[in-house]
Amino acid sequence: MIYSWQNDIWRRLMSTQATLPGALLLQGRSGIGKFHLAYTLAQALLCESPLDLGEPCEHCGSCHWFKIGGHPDFRLLEPEAQSAVAESTGETAEQGKTADKKASQFITVAQIRELADFVNLTTHRNGMRIILVHPAEAMNVHAANALLKTLEEPPPGTLFILVSHQSQRLLPTVRSRCQKINAPFPGRAEALQWLREQGVAEENACLAQSGYAPLAALRLSAEDYQLKRRQILEQLGAPERFDPITLAERGDKAELAWILTWMQQWVYDLASIGMTGQVRYQPESSTEMNHLAKAVNLIELFRFQQELLTAQRALHHPLNNQLVLEQLFFSYWQLVNRQDVAYV
Repeated sequence: MIYSWQNDIWRRLMSTQATLPGALLLQGRSGIGKFHLAYTLAQALLCESPLDLGEPCEHCGSCHWFKIGGHPDFRLLEPEAQSAVAESTGETAEQGKTADKKASQFITVAQIRELADFVNLTTHRNGMRIILVHPAEAMNVHAANALLKTLEEPPPGTLFILVSHQSQRLLPTVRSRCQKINAPFPGRAEALQWLREQGVAEENACLAQSGYAPLAALRLSAEDYQLKRRQILEQLGAPERFDPITLAERGDKAELAWILTWMQQWVYDLASIGMTGQVRYQPESSTEMNHLAKAVNLIELFRFQQELLTAQRALHHPLNNQLVLEQLFFSYWQLVNRQDVAYV
């Protein structure tokens, strides 16, 4: 089954399945179900007894192969790290946990070259063959160029489905060979209803934290994640007792990527309050943030935002987490404890 906010786009895809091009680019932000839509589309196109609305029947031989992850006419290309997480947790690609840093974070040229035999062999049941690439921006330049050769002249009956969270990172030549489809973004009410159906108790807060992407919100609802997040945010909102060294020692036990995300969202909201009076990610902390925003220097805030972005880009490099956090927390302490700031 597809998600409710994908019904319209599903109907459009089903109405044009007879004239689908050789490659589709499903683009949109992470956490809204693009991978699920693409995977369901692949299963439906290979299904032997599709339902009235074109959805896969879940009972035929083809659907059985999808369930066990071994359909002979389907290939899923994704980074090695992402595959390892999916195999160990059984979660979908957009719900999965942080990948093993030792495994490859990229789709390699070797993976693309392995497709040569697949796309040139006769299909198992004389039907379609489908290649799903997710996320497409994980291809390095060599891999993208290798794929481009096949995209330019795809064998008959072959469909490539590229799923991208950041399509601007794809080579322009790759994008130009694909029919672009903008993945639908659910309305707030629809997303909240879906989260309630999944048993999420703090659905409003989780949805805000995720940037209003429901699948991401579901992942963020994990109790351990929320506990660690509250501990960091309580400190960020209380500059008079903010202790960079102690907090870095505690934070070293948590995922550095999590803390960077929380701090980036916190800084975004401080800037947003200063310029528009609106809070996006932390509505539950609006009282503390409104107080801070009145005193924090916006220029210094933007400089700190750049420091966080630099740390974010270095995430996949060998780092001493505690030293990185000490530097970031000390920069924040300087930002919110200027001599001319008075807290009441």
